[in-house]
Amino acid sequence: MFKKLAPENIKNYTREELNVLCDGLRKTIYDTVMECGGHLASNLGAVESTVALFYVFDFPKDKIVFDVGHQCYAYKLLSGRAERFSTLRQAGGISGFPKRNESIYDCYDTGHAGTSVSAAIGLAKARDLQGEDGNVIAYIGDGSFNNGLVYEALNSLKILNTNVLIILNDNGMSISPTVGGMSDILSEIKNNDQAENIRLLERFGLTYIGVKNGNDVEEMIDTLQEAKERLQHGSVLLHVVTKKGKGYEFSEEHPTNTHGVPPVGSPKDKEYSEVLGETLCELAEKNKKITVVSAAMKEALGLSEFFIRYPKRAFDVGICEENAAVLCASMAAGGLKPYYAIYSTFLQRAFDEIIHDVCAQDFAVTFCIDRAGISGADGETHQGVFDLSYLSLIPNLTVAVPKDTEELKQMLELSATYPHPLAIRYPRAGRVIFPSNAEIRVGEWEYLHQTPNGSNVTVIAAGERCLIIAMKILHALQEQGKSFDVINARFVKPLDLECLKNIQSQTIVTLEDNVFFGGLGSMIDGALLRMNKRCNIKNFAYKDEFIPQGGVAALQSEYGVNCQEIQAFIEQVLA
Repeated sequence: MFKKLAPENIKNYTREELNVLCDGLRKTIYDTVMECGGHLASNLGAVESTVALFYVFDFPKDKIVFDVGHQCYAYKLLSGRAERFSTLRQAGGISGFPKRNESIYDCYDTGHAGTSVSAAIGLAKARDLQGEDGNVIAYIGDGSFNNGLVYEALNSLKILNTNVLIILNDNGMSISPTVGGMSDILSEIKNNDQAENIRLLERFGLTYIGVKNGNDVEEMIDTLQEAKERLQHGSVLLHVVTKKGKGYEFSEEHPTNTHGVPPVGSPKDKEYSEVLGETLCELAEKNKKITVVSAAMKEALGLSEFFIRYPKRAFDVGICEENAAVLCASMAAGGLKPYYAIYSTFLQRAFDEIIHDVCAQDFAVTFCIDRAGISGADGETHQGVFDLSYLSLIPNLTVAVPKDTEELKQMLELSATYPHPLAIRYPRAGRVIFPSNAEIRVGEWEYLHQTPNGSNVTVIAAGERCLIIAMKILHALQEQGKSFDVINARFVKPLDLECLKNIQSQTIVTLEDNVFFGGLGSMIDGALLRMNKRCNIKNFAYKDEFIPQGGVAALQSEYGVNCQEIQAFIEQVLA
């Protein structure tokens, strides 16, 4: 019904027709996510407000910035992308997030929390200075509203002297339930309409409108028309309440489990997060000083059981990654042993705090970095391909890459008594267990295969994905009567310089699930140059590009870690 719908025609719909439209959008979103995977519950809850936005505003002349982008599916369907929506999150298909290069209706790329208000203010200021008209809207959830960047933006709203509409989509959730002082303030407003809390928000230079039912399309239209009028005189904060997972009972009852869902029938591998949660619980039983910190993602990171068993030592600080890093540093200063679990892409936001608060003071904080390397279908903003580079340059920080889930467990056990900052990075799924009895010592590598009489090629690989490639190629060449050595570079910093110096092969090949610049390969290149070791070096890592959405294996191959190319190179050297 909406595949051929021109967005401007929505204004001609009756209220009854709008409700039918909402039902159709919700069904399409559900069916597509079941097929392709994606963010389900948050998008189901945003349908009515999105339809009302098209009824009241004039996109793309008016502009909207979706915070994170977990609520943009209905917007994409209504803005001319319905016919391609079945390609959601597939290689070359519709992105799960707003993308400027995908449609003129997307004015700003998002993917991380807290940016929408700053972006909306900047777009509004650009409009003002160029003498243009049109409205600018930030659409932000209550989970993102905890993020400190929002308050930096609000603090500058009066200074920049421009008008924006901020729609606060309050569903009581981020990925996990929303926590913190701002969450309490919003709850009080919803329950009591407390004037003092509303005045607090209005002190930023906003007119507050709320609390409105964001799942009632008629109420949303009336409210947005009021907000649009008030925008002529100043900025507006519209507070709406929605039901995450709206329209599907299981999703409504389990919004955390249906925040992001895989395609139906996807294989279930042992996840590193499961091992993290299990091992931290075991360690915490023995060591009362162990604490765990999460930035609104305890379930996705495998920490639910820890939060249940050790509630006084488990802290979810909301979408406040920088705060979480400082909290860990100060806990360590006070004598505790903190573990900060987080996705690779989100840890980037705490880069300054990792340097100055944790590492400059040499605190024994352990960073447990999930979704490292290519993460796949969420695209550029979620690929964890920079952490080896931005972490390895920091003094005092040890960077470890387990070869499998069993080695992650061993590294966590080692971390319990390690007196310095430690980062352990790993992908989501664990697919193999490599046979090995080598004891883990900080800064030491291990041979997974060593040719009895030596080989002209040594492959140095970091992490399970790259070691799988190395061993797959090794087994293929062994069938041809050829062989090479394989080293598990389980510590990227410090490098095992003694092992590197003793390599007798004339050709060294490096493999990593990271960009080349600043990563394992470039660090090995520099080390070999400094020790004047004469050998040929070939590095396989990701190109100096932002990696789009797609399947993990296909993206690895396309962007620089190509199994066939690596095998062809080694075959040529061994010929």
